[in-house]
Amino acid sequence: MTAFAVLLLVTALQFCDAMDAAGKGLHRGQSYHWDVFGDVATAGGTLVETNTMPRTQFTITQGTLTVTEYGNSVPYTGKLDNLSKIPVLNIVKKALKNDAKKAFDTGAYDQFNTTLLQYVATTVTNTGTLYTDGTATGTNSVAMGKNHIKDIVDKMKERNIPPYTGDDYFAVAHPTTFRTLKNDLEAVHQYVDRGFDMILNGEIGRYEGCRFVEQTNIAKAAFTNSLSNQAFFFGEDTVMEGISIPEEMRGMIPGDFGRSMGVAWYYLGGFGIVHTTAAQVRIVKWASAA
Repeated sequence: MTAFAVLLLVTALQFCDAMDAAGKGLHRGQSYHWDVFGDVATAGGTLVETNTMPRTQFTITQGTLTVTEYGNSVPYTGKLDNLSKIPVLNIVKKALKNDAKKAFDTGAYDQFNTTLLQYVATTVTNTGTLYTDGTATGTNSVAMGKNHIKDIVDKMKERNIPPYTGDDYFAVAHPTTFRTLKNDLEAVHQYVDRGFDMILNGEIGRYEGCRFVEQTNIAKAAFTNSLSNQAFFFGEDTVMEGISIPEEMRGMIPGDFGRSMGVAWYYLGGFGIVHTTAAQVRIVKWASAA
């Protein structure tokens, strides 16, 4: 069996924190644990000269994800490979890479989607309600606009959600969900100079301390009025990716005297959301009950 390295330009996966889960005695279906560090219990502040230094502590909890196998394959015949006018192997590998990207984004999305913070905009065009129990109450009935961005970012800052990079949060959604926002931003500078230091896959702009990334690998949710669709706003510590065997292309050992051939992509790992306590959650979902 031959292995080929594979480079995947994925969207949601790039916002996961990768950890090495290889050599941990794990097998398919087993759990991988990592440390999750909470905020300090008592905030620091000014000191009185004659008093001792105050002491506090923070909680360390265990995050858990399940390591499992991912993969897909395309078989083909030796006759096709020998007689084809096009490079069969390259075409098969290209199709499988595209399939793998969707699978990894789906794995990451499934964990992003478990966030407890659900933001619903109903009839007001510039604000919404943030629910903290994982349940979106009310039907989203407006398109996402720049005033919603301001409101969401303000709420994230007031919850002390740390920025993802520098001073910026990120948001990921379908292009049509960002359409009204993009129209709003046509008269606004989308980037300052430092915004070009690191532009991630699918990134389209920056506004109010938030950078926006389009994705199309995840199917749209069932929003009743279709004026927008699900989106995720987040800071640092989103989803953990435990990697036991990194994604790779594998060539099948030819069978039937070289007549049966094939290529597969394979990955052994898993995904898990980092924070599961509402006060510590880093991800806000633009959501709707229906």
